Amino acid sequence: MKRIAQFFSLAAVPLLTASAIAQTTDTTTTSAAPNSGLTMSGYVEAYYTHDFTAPKTDQERPGFLYNHKRNREVNINLAFLKAAYTAERLRANLAVQVGTYAQYNYAAEQGLLKNVFEANAGVKLAKNRDLWLDAGIFSSHIGFESAISKDCWTLTRSILAENSPYYLSGAKVTYNTPNGKWTLLGSVLNGWQRIAKLPGYSGMAISTQVQYRPSSMVTLNWSSFLGSDRPDSLKQGRFFNNLYAIINPTGKFGVILGFDIGADRKPVVDTRTGERAGSGSYIWYSPVIIARYKTSDRSYLNGRVEYYDDKNGVIIATATANGFQTLGYSLGYDYAILPNALFRVEGKMYDSKDAIFSTSTGLSKSNTSLTTSLAISF
Repeated sequence: MKRIAQFFSLAAVPLLTASAIAQTTDTTTTSAAPNSGLTMSGYVEAYYTHDFTAPKTDQERPGFLYNHKRNREVNINLAFLKAAYTAERLRANLAVQVGTYAQYNYAAEQGLLKNVFEANAGVKLAKNRDLWLDAGIFSSHIGFESAISKDCWTLTRSILAENSPYYLSGAKVTYNTPNGKWTLLGSVLNGWQRIAKLPGYSGMAISTQVQYRPSSMVTLNWSSFLGSDRPDSLKQGRFFNNLYAIINPTGKFGVILGFDIGADRKPVVDTRTGERAGSGSYIWYSPVIIARYKTSDRSYLNGRVEYYDDKNGVIIATATANGFQTLGYSLGYDYAILPNALFRVEGKMYDSKDAIFSTSTGLSKSNTSLTTSLAISF
């Protein structure tokens, strides 16, 4: 669970995420009543994305993207208000949200749950150990990017982040070692980015995290998910792994190396063909490299190269011969106008093996876009 810091500092932008490094600092500004243990914070990110490839009448970005989704219009990606209560052995968080992030990521959730960014309660299990039990809805510990764009090294999310959980619901136990070098987490979940269980799925999912920080310059992480995102009738178990290394995060030059790999067992009956799928699993994977360079006390340059391979359409279905096999490139610039106001601009290109991107004349193998945003925390 992320704790609350006093002010956002671009020089130490925490690379913590939906998969946030467990127990790390949230960067929203807070205010608290004296001795109450209650803090209030907020975040608003406005954006404009121009998709140069899409038809002029197409108001949405490609289907595998869920953040900064609207095309050629000014909109709000994420805005939330958060109340956090902390005591010696208790903690609780409640945050309500609006924006296109919630609109697209929570589309499958019920009613008012679509507006719940975070709602959880926790108790410290040991008086002299950093051992916590938390239950409710919380940001995912899987991955190194979160829904809060200012906490990420790039303005837009990587394909692997967009297609793995941003939020989870269930119960988790988290332990941080006294020397601050290890974080161990185990959780029981309602499913793969689900508040309410998938209809027809009766089981619970299990997720883990092992994080090692040998120094302030290196973070190594392995997170896993074992469960399913399919009805019981298909008998499709899922085993997913997320690995990353963050090197020199607060220095002049830093690098993130990430790799996702997942496997869904083939269904008893392939829903696409109506025939038995056979034994074995469908595999998808995604490597990514992100680098950033500090150009001044207020600014950074960042770049990203990524690849996502899901030729069987487990996560991203295309109905094309080669499925989803796509390279991505981005280049961005960040400038902190004020300590809690961040302006960002990013150009991005996708290059796919098949023609999957809509244009005014048909389908294309490539896609080009430019996104700008202004994020304010308070």
